[in-house]
Amino acid sequence: MTGNIVKNYDPTLYDRPSVSVDVVIFSLVAEDLQVLLVKRKYPPYTGMWAIPGGFVHMDEALEDAAARELAEETGVTDVYMEQLYTFGTPNRDPRTRVITVAYFALVPYDEVHPRPGDDATETAWFSVFDLPALAFDHKEILEYALTRLRYKLEYTAVGFQLLPDEFTLSELQRAYEIILREPLDKRNFRRKILTADILEETGNLRKLGEGRPAKLYRYRANAVAEVKTRRLFP
Repeated sequence: MTGNIVKNYDPTLYDRPSVSVDVVIFSLVAEDLQVLLVKRKYPPYTGMWAIPGGFVHMDEALEDAAARELAEETGVTDVYMEQLYTFGTPNRDPRTRVITVAYFALVPYDEVHPRPGDDATETAWFSVFDLPALAFDHKEILEYALTRLRYKLEYTAVGFQLLPDEFTLSELQRAYEIILREPLDKRNFRRKILTADILEETGNLRKLGEGRPAKLYRYRANAVAEVKTRRLFP
């Protein structure tokens, strides 16, 4: 029965929704969690800020489309992206039925140098806690992305993607506090992060103020794997 259904399928009998991709890029900038946005050049929502993205080509994998659109609209390339969620409310795009597959990426601020592409007039970083008016349902997408980031921060070692290769424990704790928007007890944080066995000392030190130099750490090579034994924070 299933074989007959596949054999007799006539694609002309069904509407074809368009498929797009959107890429949320988070970074820590000036003691704040920020997201990279583009100002739209063309309708709909001309002149409004939006998440970088665009339509998927028929011969293109979703992740390839996401990488292409990100490069075209912002000039950003070679960043790790992870699929976030699929958004498909029927009226989310005024032009036609559009289903979008959202991705998100975490990048150190100094490693990306965005520039507007053909479909955008500007690129800019905005605090995720103080966003401008956004096109489409992009406010909803960003809220979902922030929730996912916080979840992953508590259960995985994903925070390493927002930091330089080497960092102090104080810098790592501050990154967690910025994203979670709550203070963390220093002693408890250090105990949990060190017993999780996802960091290793580099052997280098960094002089901070008048106190003793602070040890520098990096994430272990396999630290991206989920920490399944316990919730880390808060």
